[in-house]
Amino acid sequence: MAGTARPITLVGTPVLHARCADVETFDAALAELTEDMFASMYEANGVGLAANQIGVALRVFVYDCPDGDDVARKGVIVNPELELPGPAGRHLDDSEEGCLSVPGPHASVARPDHAVCRGFDVEGRPVAVHGTGLLARCLQHETDHLDGKLYIDRISAKARKRVLKEMAELQNSSEV
Repeated sequence: MAGTARPITLVGTPVLHARCADVETFDAALAELTEDMFASMYEANGVGLAANQIGVALRVFVYDCPDGDDVARKGVIVNPELELPGPAGRHLDDSEEGCLSVPGPHASVARPDHAVCRGFDVEGRPVAVHGTGLLARCLQHETDHLDGKLYIDRISAKARKRVLKEMAELQNSSEV
C-alpha cells in the first residue's frame, strides 16, 4: 500500500475543533495526503478518516466501508457538501458510533439512515456518493470532522462525560 501512516490526532487538539479550509489545489501533494490518510486509517482499523484527524486542516476525507447492502465502498471526497433527507423522508438510525480521535468507547448517535455527499475526487472531478447503512453514517461523521465536530458533540453531556472518562481510563491503562 502506498502512503505513510501518520499519528491520529486526539480529541482536545485544536485542529479537530475548527472548520477546515477548502482544498484549492488538486495536485501531487493532495494525492500524497490521501494516500497517507488511507494508510493511517487502515493502520488504526478505521472505516473513514478526515484530514484533520492526522493534523491537516483541509476539507478532505477518505472512506472504506460497506453500504446498507453490504457492498464495499471506497473513495476520497474533497470539499464535501452533505445532503440529508428532509423531515418527511428522514428515518433515523441510532447505532453505536466510535471515532479514531476518541479511541475506545462508543455511544449511540441518531443520524439519518441515508445521505448524499457531493464534492470532488483527488483529481478535481465532481463526485456524488449516495450512502446507506454504515456508509451513510461514515459520510456524515467525516463531514462533521471537517466542520470541527466530533460524534461526542452530538450526544448528551452525561454520555459525553462517560465516553471521555472511558477513553482516559483506557489510555491510562495502556501507558502502565
